[in-house]
Amino acid sequence: MSEHDRRSAGPPGEYEYEALRARLRAMEAAAEQIGTRLDENATCEELAGFLFRNLCDAVAVDLRSEDGGLNRVAVAGAIGLLTAQTGESPSVRAIDGGHPLSEWVVVSGGTRAHLVSVPLLARDRVYGAVLAVRAGGGFSDHEAATVHFTARLAAVHLGHARELAATQDTALNLQRALVSEPGRPHPNLEMASRYLPVGTRALVGGDWFETVRLHFGRTLLVVGDVMGHGLDAAVDMNAYRSTLRDVASTDLAPHRVLRQLDALVAEDPARRPATCLLVRVDPTRGVADFASAGHLPPAIFGEDSTAVLVDVPVGPPLGTGVGGYEGVTRRITTEETLVMFTDGLVERRGEDIDVSLARLAGLRLPVGETVEQMVDAVVAALDARHAEDDVAVLAARIRPRRP
Repeated sequence: MSEHDRRSAGPPGEYEYEALRARLRAMEAAAEQIGTRLDENATCEELAGFLFRNLCDAVAVDLRSEDGGLNRVAVAGAIGLLTAQTGESPSVRAIDGGHPLSEWVVVSGGTRAHLVSVPLLARDRVYGAVLAVRAGGGFSDHEAATVHFTARLAAVHLGHARELAATQDTALNLQRALVSEPGRPHPNLEMASRYLPVGTRALVGGDWFETVRLHFGRTLLVVGDVMGHGLDAAVDMNAYRSTLRDVASTDLAPHRVLRQLDALVAEDPARRPATCLLVRVDPTRGVADFASAGHLPPAIFGEDSTAVLVDVPVGPPLGTGVGGYEGVTRRITTEETLVMFTDGLVERRGEDIDVSLARLAGLRLPVGETVEQMVDAVVAALDARHAEDDVAVLAARIRPRRP
């Protein structure tokens, strides 16, 4: 039934009433279907899909780039109708024309089409434009208003998505600044480290690593994990690092460092518990001293690049005030690579931790790799970039003495 027939189907005003009800239903549906994921591209795809399903024969969504240009990020429907325009882009007209909605008639291959362009405008900021095309007849006032409403709705969600992305960038930059690169070890150690936040929407976490220079060419290697996420976890993580540096500077054995650190942290009831693994490497003697506060054991990869897990006595997490940490000493050679990590590297949901650790111990890496290459190989083999938690990895190898 044509628009004229619909207008004639009932008494005066009835068509307008039904059109208004249809418009309200469309607005309600749009609110449910557009902006469901707080993702910029997804929002544009949802906008294009909604308009194509409900009003148009073809839709395009263009976003303004940082340099002021326009990038087409979503299309739906008969794409050929979108290429019928000539002259200045309708998206540019929508953005720069100063009008909330503009309409043109275009012809493509003998097909007459009506095109509506609307800026993606919210809070006085224009994010781009949406183009809606219908072959044959044009858009009624209610339909044009629906296009305008959905464009404004999408623009609001685009603003939220960009604000979220900026917040995530700030959080990740803060995390990287706090984790940063570990301190400078003695030059008799080769070092490599990686920090991998979980997913693309990770909150600031509490995973960290550190190295502390000690006397007589020794270096203390540290990996820790403060429980939880968020800024509180990051603040606590930074406090643990600072306190550990102070305690480690006294050159105590690793298990005694943990005892003092635990006692100091326990004095602050607001401090979150944390796991921590310490390894003091003495290249001159070729030995490493280990101590653990609730942390997973490290792995040592031999000259043939096969791994063994070091059996380290596990004490309670830091911050409990319980103490009870013990140390263990193991020889380490210039052909062996020590790999310390947080639980995100190996743990998988629903899997026993022994199975997770066995997966790491069962790795067979290429022989002759540098420390950097070995860390990359471990991260790739365990698919750590798609882990379910943050991942911190610290690896070290004693440099051979020059003859």
